[in-house]
Amino acid sequence: MPNKGVTLRGLEVFEALAEHGSVARASEITGLSQPAVSQQIRNLQTALGADLIDHSKRPMQLTAAGRTYLVRARDVLSQLRLAESELTVMDLTHLTQLSMGIIDDFDNDLTPRLVTKLAESMTQCRFRLVTAPSHEITDAIRDGDLHLAITAVAPQAAEGMTEYPLAQDPFILVTPSGHLPASGDITQILHDLPMLRYGQEQLIGRQIETELIRANLDVPQRFEIGSNPSLMAMVSRGIGWAITTPLGYLRAARFHDQVDAHPLPFSPFSRQISLLASGDWADTVPRDVAQTMRGLIQAHMVTPAIERFPWLEDEFKILGSDT
Repeated sequence: MPNKGVTLRGLEVFEALAEHGSVARASEITGLSQPAVSQQIRNLQTALGADLIDHSKRPMQLTAAGRTYLVRARDVLSQLRLAESELTVMDLTHLTQLSMGIIDDFDNDLTPRLVTKLAESMTQCRFRLVTAPSHEITDAIRDGDLHLAITAVAPQAAEGMTEYPLAQDPFILVTPSGHLPASGDITQILHDLPMLRYGQEQLIGRQIETELIRANLDVPQRFEIGSNPSLMAMVSRGIGWAITTPLGYLRAARFHDQVDAHPLPFSPFSRQISLLASGDWADTVPRDVAQTMRGLIQAHMVTPAIERFPWLEDEFKILGSDT
């Protein structure tokens, strides 16, 4: 039975304080006074019988117990937020047709879940779904072939479209299992195997190349792979290493036993996943779809990834959430 001293409000305050390391900032986010924030943390620690916050550090830092508990607390909160999102029925009954594009990173799990929810609301609507790489999805909505698009976005603003940020997807290093030792110069070790690149027609491929140049890494070009499943399969077979993202890694679940994931050995960078709406769409429908998608990404992507790789915390995260 859950400890009666652990409250939902206490978990929300703990999450805010852990993320920002400041009682003042947690107060702003939760809408509580600073004394109330401190009291919530004291009540939670008393209920658990453990210190979660190291108050001697500035900004405040979590204790080992606090870091462990934060993972579970976020999981609980994400599930509750997802439940709230799914209880909100989107008012799409007035639509007669909707064309939507979703990047293929989501086609294994999230796309079916989102489509199921849309179908429940779009009872009188003709629905067309396209799954493709980001550059194809972006071109399609720019050309007017799609009403909505969930895609990785380029740094420059999309003209004539409204953007709803969904998630920050950081880049990570993936290598054949056991290829990298626990210590040593990672960049030197990576010369033992070739780099497996995404196709340069893809947005993700071009972004990675830009960052390699910025990091002054001269990596010979030998393999260019058109699809994420093929790239991950080649890494799993020991053919080479690659730079991908948590979404790309999670999509290739069948290779996880043969592939190791690591932080990048140079300055971190990330891509942004957003929902784009063509200019003639009112705000209500894309906003509701975006909020539903945020809940799905948090529950089925972000939380499992951080549990497996705690070093992704604060990098792989939801953006623009109203919850």
